[in-house]
Amino acid sequence: MKTQTQISPTADPRHESMEVRVALHPFFVGMSRKQLALLTDCAIPVHFHKGQTILREGDLANRFYLLETGKVVLESGEGFGNPVIVETIGAGDLLGWSWLFPPYVWHFTARAVEPTEAIFFYGTILRDYCEKDPLLGYELFKRMTPVMMKRLQASRRKMLSVYARKESLERVTAVIKRDSD
Repeated sequence: MKTQTQISPTADPRHESMEVRVALHPFFVGMSRKQLALLTDCAIPVHFHKGQTILREGDLANRFYLLETGKVVLESGEGFGNPVIVETIGAGDLLGWSWLFPPYVWHFTARAVEPTEAIFFYGTILRDYCEKDPLLGYELFKRMTPVMMKRLQASRRKMLSVYARKESLERVTAVIKRDSD
C-alpha cells in the first residue's frame, strides 16, 4: 500500500528540501515527477514580513508564489482612494496568476498581514517550459483557472457591495438634504 507523506501544518517548511516542498504543496497534487522537477527548477524559498508588499497592481507580472504559512491580503483600486481588500489567502493558496497571460501585469496588490513563508516560482522561465511541454502548461492552466475565477468573483462581489453602500449613502444624503430644506 502506497502512503503519501504530508508536511504537518505546524512544521516549519524551511526544514524540507525544495523538491519535497513543491511535491507536497496542495496546488501540485497529481502532477508527474517530470513536471514537479521542472517546477522545482524554477523555485526558491521566500519570506515576507508583516506589512510587506509582495506584488503591486499594474506592475510587471513575472512570478508566482505558493503560500506555505501566513496570510496575505489582495487589494485593488490603488489610485482611486483607499484600496479595497478583495480576499485574504493563506497556507496552501496560490498567489499570482497574471504571469501566465498577456499583458503580464498584476491585477491586484498583495500584502502580507502576518509573517509568511512561500515558494517563489520564476514565471518567465516556467512560460518557456510550458511552451516546450504543453502538458505542463495544461496542468498549470487547469489549476490556475479555478483560482482566477474565484478571485474575479470575489472582486465582483466586493465591487457590488461597495456600489450598494454608495447608492444607499447617496439616498440617505438626498433625504437628509431634502428634509433640511
